[in-house]
Amino acid sequence: MSSERLRRRVAFEAARLIYAREETQYARAKMKAARRFAVGAIKPDDLPHNREVRRHLRIFDRAGPDEQRELLTNSDGEPDSAGATAGRGFMVADRFRTHELLLAPLEHVSQSPDEHPEGDVLYHSLQVFELSRERLPYDEDFLLSALLHDVGKAIDRRDHVAAGLEALAGSISPRTAWLIEHHVEALSFHDGSAGARLRRRLEASESFDELMLLAECDRQGRAVGMSVPEVCDALSYIRDLDGACGESTL
Repeated sequence: MSSERLRRRVAFEAARLIYAREETQYARAKMKAARRFAVGAIKPDDLPHNREVRRHLRIFDRAGPDEQRELLTNSDGEPDSAGATAGRGFMVADRFRTHELLLAPLEHVSQSPDEHPEGDVLYHSLQVFELSRERLPYDEDFLLSALLHDVGKAIDRRDHVAAGLEALAGSISPRTAWLIEHHVEALSFHDGSAGARLRRRLEASESFDELMLLAECDRQGRAVGMSVPEVCDALSYIRDLDGACGESTL
């Protein structure tokens, strides 16, 4: 088997494992997939990047029920052999399923105990969501930014904002994306390190107040022992807001 074909099969199988909830971590899903198809030692270069796995996850999301069943039961790990029409006119993706898949690995991402005594990134994210819901309970874009602002930390800790926005592309509104994009910069206002030029640039947005509130909740969402909702409950709350609005803002 060529290294390129092995890479594609591993990426597809890893995505299938994650989507079927058999695995929650990208690294473990890729290694499990590689052990299935590789003969002998697994070369690191043969393993796909997380973005290759996410590409297949988006195909699963965009599939209709019949195509999803075919993809999930695909036994040979060939992305082209199951659901060959993936991405060509399938039903609109359930974007909340995408959010759930991106949130799940955060439970296994640890943080500096000095800056985050509360623990893992998922617990922090749920705290920020809960604090945000107390302040603006009917702002769907704002609540999604609170819940999803750190999903990139399970993908690329060196630039978690860019990684998160790439993974969320197509599943969040431009306003939610803007809030996530600038949430780290907004934190600098709280420690006094923000310059006048940055403040003017951010203040030009009509969502500046919500950005400052997001930063405030981000700072406060680091409590040990705080009661938080389950991921499914947080997403259900936002899904209900989306339905109450009649249509998505995407």
